[in-house]
Amino acid sequence: MKRVLIPIDFSENSWNAAKYSIELFKNEACIFFLLNTYTPAIANSRFMASNVNSNQVNSEKNSSEKGLIEVLKRIKDTYSYKNHSFETISSFSLLVNEIKRVVECEGIDLIVTGTKGASGLEEIFMGSNTVQIIKSVKNCPVLAIPQYFQFTVPSEIAFATDLNRFYSPSELQPIINLSKTFGATIHIVHVQYKTKDLTELQQFNLGMLRKYLKNAAHELHTVTELNSISNTLEVFTDEFDVYLLAMLNYKHSYVEKITREPVINRIAFHTQIPLLVIPELGMERSSKNHKGETLFSK
Repeated sequence: MKRVLIPIDFSENSWNAAKYSIELFKNEACIFFLLNTYTPAIANSRFMASNVNSNQVNSEKNSSEKGLIEVLKRIKDTYSYKNHSFETISSFSLLVNEIKRVVECEGIDLIVTGTKGASGLEEIFMGSNTVQIIKSVKNCPVLAIPQYFQFTVPSEIAFATDLNRFYSPSELQPIINLSKTFGATIHIVHVQYKTKDLTELQQFNLGMLRKYLKNAAHELHTVTELNSISNTLEVFTDEFDVYLLAMLNYKHSYVEKITREPVINRIAFHTQIPLLVIPELGMERSSKNHKGETLFSK
């Protein structure tokens, strides 16, 4: 059974992420964990323990629990998939810290989070919370859903890579299984600067990548970088009607490069399509969860 964590802040943005994840896995047995964290404003002080008033905490706690009950009711009023179950978690904690704890304790397979519209420079791209989750959670994929994106079957999946890194089968498994589930074509997108031939290392990595994807429909696209990687990927996904973009997050990866691009280059990329970010798994996490189930299994 798949185990999906959805951070909930009671906004329409997080509700949209919940709707997307429920539709994405409507044919699979899933437990969805709805997480809300609360911290009174004073709790952000380094003197948190001594400054927090118990009445403040109780008030926030009640609001959190009541809000989760209302979200759960909204879900049950909207959906009736018999293979889905839901658990709520209300926690007096910082969001990223609690997400890391829940991922570890509950054997979470996927985090689905909403991305906000930009309300300040720090939230351009995906929103500060989403960026922090992606940067901090090292053992679980993160699926970021744009604020106004309505669920569309991901019949075309783009996998952006510079081919400078060897990918393990477990890192590619989420993409492969999504491809199998939806009969989707995987578009390997290699963004190159001007016209440069693949190095020997890149050719080897491409060969191994195609070997791992041999049972999934896939195509290779080598595209010349426009004014930025984010703009290049935006143009590509629009041209090929791609409704899911996947990237691996590691040192010098596209994810890292995009988050460091000048703000003006990231605005267009901000709320286009869902983005699946897979962490560099290495030895930290195998392709199976704590119960021995394959991640993103069909």
